[in-house]
Order: sequence, then C-alpha cells, then structure tokens
Amino acid sequence: MLKAYKYRLYPNKNHEEMISQHIGASRFIYNWALENKIKSYEAEGNSISRFALNKMIPELKIEHVWLKNINSQSLQGATLNLDNAFTKFFREKKGFPKFKSRKNPVQSFSVPQHYKVDFENNKIKLPKIGWINAKLHRRYEGKEKTATVSRTSTGKYYISILIDDEKENPVNKSFNIDTTVGVDVGIKDFAITSIGEKIDNPKYLKNSMKRMKVLQKRLSKKKKGSANRQRAKVAVAKLYEKIANQRNDFQHKLSSKLISENQAVALETLNVSGMLKNHCLTQSIADASWSSFVKKLEYKAEWYGKTILRIGRFEPSTKICNVCGYHNGKLTLTDRKWQCPDCKTNHDRDINAAINIKKFALDKQNLIGI
Repeated sequence: MLKAYKYRLYPNKNHEEMISQHIGASRFIYNWALENKIKSYEAEGNSISRFALNKMIPELKIEHVWLKNINSQSLQGATLNLDNAFTKFFREKKGFPKFKSRKNPVQSFSVPQHYKVDFENNKIKLPKIGWINAKLHRRYEGKEKTATVSRTSTGKYYISILIDDEKENPVNKSFNIDTTVGVDVGIKDFAITSIGEKIDNPKYLKNSMKRMKVLQKRLSKKKKGSANRQRAKVAVAKLYEKIANQRNDFQHKLSSKLISENQAVALETLNVSGMLKNHCLTQSIADASWSSFVKKLEYKAEWYGKTILRIGRFEPSTKICNVCGYHNGKLTLTDRKWQCPDCKTNHDRDINAAINIKKFALDKQNLIGI
C-alpha cells in the first residue's frame, strides 16, 4: 500500500538558493518537454516518448550549462510528471497539460531516489543540496519511493515522501443496512447523515472575507515590483493558506469519523463543475470543497477496508418520500421542510435526502431489508 508522509523543511540561505535552482530547472525541462511533444505531434502525428526526451537532456546541458548543477534524476522526474499529465488527459478527456509558470502559488521538484532521512537528528539529505533541518514528526516503515520538495507562496518548504509499506490493501469488510450511513453534502450544513446528524458548515472563507478584502485592498495600492507590494502579497497568501489548513483539518477529522464508525458510506455523485456555473453559489460551493472531502473519504476507506457507495447524479433523492416513495415534483430549493401528501410524514429536506441516498445505494447492492 502506498502512503505519503509530509514534513516541514527549514533550509538555510544556501539551501533555499539550491532549491530555487532545482525548481526552476524542473519547470524549464517540463516546458521544454511539453513544447517538443506538441511539435512532434504536429509534424509527425506521434508524440515523442519520455525516454527519447531523457536522452536529449545531456545535449540540452551543453547549451544550458547551469543545468549541470541540478540533480539529473530531478530533471528526468519532470518528464515523468509530464507523461503522467498526458496519461490523465487521455484517460479523462479533459485538462490538456499546460506550460508551467513561475507565478504558480506552489512550486516543486521531485527526487526519485538517493535522498536520506535521519529521524534521530531531524534532518533530510537531498542530492546536490545537502542536509536540511526538518520536523520529522512521524516515523514510517517501508520502501522509500519518490520524494517531492515544494515551496508555498508564503515561503514555506515541505517534502512529501511516498512510502510503499509492501502490505496488501485490506479486504473490504461486509456491510448491511445497519452499518451503512448515507451522507448528503450541502451549503447551509456541510454534511447531513441518514441518522439525522447535521454537521455545521464552518465557512472558513466567508468568515475571513472581511479581513481578506482589507489585505487585497492594501495589495492593490502598492507599487508593482516594490518590496511593500511583495510583503502585502505574502500577507494575502498567508491568509489563504490559513483558510486551506482550517478546511483540511475539518475535513480530515470528519472523514476519519465517518470511516471509523461505519462499514460503508453512501454518497451522491455531484456535478461540482456544473454547479460552479451558478454565480450566486460559486463562492459557497468552492468554500465547502466537496470534491476534496470525497477524495479523503475514498482513500481512507481504501486504507481501512471500508466501502464507498455511490448513486447517480440524477437520482431524485431530495424529492422522494423515504417512507412511502411519493415523488414531490413541486419541491423547490427554498423548501427546507415538507409534508408527504400520501403518508403525511413531515420531512426535513436534507435528512430525507441522506436517507434516500443510503436506500438507493443499498438497493443497487441488493441489501435492502437485510
């Protein structure tokens, strides 16, 4: 099983300079490789392979001498990342690889091997860079794979180490109607479960918007290229980073709770990209970050042998009475509570949807009534 461990790095000035050179070189090779792939496809109808590109890198070093100071495997890692980007593009039919910019908020480069981790002294050695102080707060066991060194827009440095613990993924545990929970995500409440529990939406972005506007207004008044503008830019980035950290912490805790307490979690497939086109709700939907939450549920379920069940995006989970099955076609988004005309059951819109998500998911598994 593959797991990633992320640690904070504390480089000195020389380390920072070398890391910047590696980041710039990896970005240069990525863009160079992308340009060559596009040109070869336009000229011959076939895209040049990663291995052919790697063979061209030594010649590139003659033209650009500064590339000789960079770990050669990190340069080859850039072509591997591009190859993975094209694989994702052809698999999902969207997101054609783009040229990387130095203005991207997070910059990184990969270290495929030959790095060393010293847990006793809290240091990590990187090829061509040397030993760097780190906060190694968690130990790991297993085979070390590729490490990725990143720099955030606030000037913080991290290393993410991919570990293969050489263990098989646990077999999914059996589940039934009693050990399955349905979860409906929303804006007013972040998540509503089929047992009637409502988890408040913390709305970290909305709650920080007043401060954000002040910082962005200060930034807009600073002269471009000045040191004051750079400081104001970092202040905005720090607030965005704080919001992201708060959101991740909240989602990690909630996803861990749902996975640990249930054998299966039933979810609705949402068209988030389509929902973001509603300009009245764009900010609220982005603040909730449902896609990130679902990803956390998925990989944690895989870790612990739990099951994620899904229903189609067009299933009328909200408009169907979970007691008698009556379809209330007149229900609108403003109706938070409604009464079933047939069985007279009073429904909370979101709890009813969560119960139906669970029922629909189990029905597809032929587990209703078990």
